[in-house]
This record gives sequence, structure tokens and C-alpha cells, in this order.
Amino acid sequence: MLMETIVCSARKGRDVRLLRLLESRQAFKNRCEGCMGAWVAPASGQKGMFLVQAIYIDEVAWKNANDRVISELDSKDGGIDVEFAGPPLIGMFTIEAEQLPFSN
Repeated sequence: MLMETIVCSARKGRDVRLLRLLESRQAFKNRCEGCMGAWVAPASGQKGMFLVQAIYIDEVAWKNANDRVISELDSKDGGIDVEFAGPPLIGMFTIEAEQLPFSN
């Protein structure tokens, strides 16, 4: 399985809009085949910073979900890149099902 992890910050005054865009994308990914869960969390004590994560069964599921976000959401709302204060920190991590606390 793959865990996608993103840490990003909103441009000044754009945190509410960025959060809405991130939430809509994570909700969309949750409905995509092969996505086991997707969520966004605001930073504790730091306005405008967000942790965005999703778990996929494999790389194909991740690619399909992200391609659909680009074609179905970014094309409608212009995407999220313009809302970032700077480049997001992005990582992809390989995990095993037994490592997940909710897999039992």
C-alpha cells in the first residue's frame, strides 16, 4: 500500500479557501476505487498549515485517483496550486496492512 503525505501552507488570507479545496479533493479521493481513506487536518496552533494524507492499495489506484482529481476538479475550480504560500512538502511511503491501526 502507499501513503501519500503532504504538508502545505496557504497564502496569506487564503487558508479558508485552501482548506475547502483540500477537503473536497480528499472527499473525492475517498470515493475513488482503491483509496482506503483520505483526510486533511489543520495544524495545531499554526493557522494556514495543513496535513493531507491518503492511503491507496497500490500505485495504480493512487495515479487513477489523482488523474481524476486533475480532470474532474482542477478543470472546474482552477486547482489548488495558486493557494499555496510555497511549494508543499510531498512524500510517498510504502506501508503494510498490518501496520495500520485500523486494519484489524
